Amino acid sequence: MATGTRNAATTEAGMTNRLKLSFLRLLAQHRELSPLIILVALCIAFSMGNASFFSALNLTNLLSILPELGIIALAMTLLLTTGEFDLSVGAVFALAPILLLLMVQSGVPLPVALALALAVSAAIGCLNGWLVTGMAITSFLVTLSMLLIVRGVALFITNGFPQKPLEDESWLRWMLSGGVDIGEFTIHASLLWFIALSVMCHYLLRRSKLGNWILATGSNGPAAIARGVPTAKVKTGLFALTSLFAGFAGILSALRISSASPIAGTGYELEVIAMVVVGGTALTGGLGTIIGTVIGVMLLRIIRNGIIMAGVPGLAYNIFVGVIILAMLIINSRLEKHIKLR
Repeated sequence: MATGTRNAATTEAGMTNRLKLSFLRLLAQHRELSPLIILVALCIAFSMGNASFFSALNLTNLLSILPELGIIALAMTLLLTTGEFDLSVGAVFALAPILLLLMVQSGVPLPVALALALAVSAAIGCLNGWLVTGMAITSFLVTLSMLLIVRGVALFITNGFPQKPLEDESWLRWMLSGGVDIGEFTIHASLLWFIALSVMCHYLLRRSKLGNWILATGSNGPAAIARGVPTAKVKTGLFALTSLFAGFAGILSALRISSASPIAGTGYELEVIAMVVVGGTALTGGLGTIIGTVIGVMLLRIIRNGIIMAGVPGLAYNIFVGVIILAMLIINSRLEKHIKLR
């Protein structure tokens, strides 16, 4: 009788351990699940603390500010997956709309001004990529220097003052900053751009040959080169894409709020990297998830919104972000070690 009881207890313990291991392995293999669980928990907590959290007005506000950093985070995910990052995105975010407005004020048609502003943004990224891959300078030093240069240019050409709003009601302006009312909700064009670019980047990373090159470059650069992967071109292209997305996000933001400031985007570079890392992308490269990044963007934006609605001073936001980043790094590290030990 006692032997049977012990055997049953042993069997139950073994089943529990197997279920625990399976769950941990699932979290390790799908790094976006951990931030998703935290996101759901925070949404429940914030809604319990303030009944207006899920109101139409608050959700509309959340969805209007989410795409601006989210679009940059998409490209940053691809870049971080190769083991590089870009600290100049906040400055490019400010410079692109300033160039756009200055050109339009000088008589340049909006479509031409938009194309030129985006071209300048991409060129900044190409220069970053060439300096990193061609001159063998670390991306930290290159993009930190570029941050100072681009921000300085934005301040110099504007004398430090915001630019007056764009007086244009064309179809292109509506496609960039328009909105559609659905009941009590307002869906801004920037959200649709964010969704479309998320789908594109997910396909690029998971379903395309370029995605395989990105993952190979970040996992083992020398081995990727030996297999014929053009790692330098891949990194340069992704630096260009990251700056392009930063400029585009800045233009969407400036047109939405009808203002382009030379100090816009200050600190965005670190917040974007935080969103990507919280979503499950590895800083060391080789692991990237667009779905996780979308969750990370939502998580950090909801934290900012939720703590303000809870009556916590907005200046405490960085504390919460730092705690979340550390928590995700610890969780991912423990998961990987646990799976390896098994």
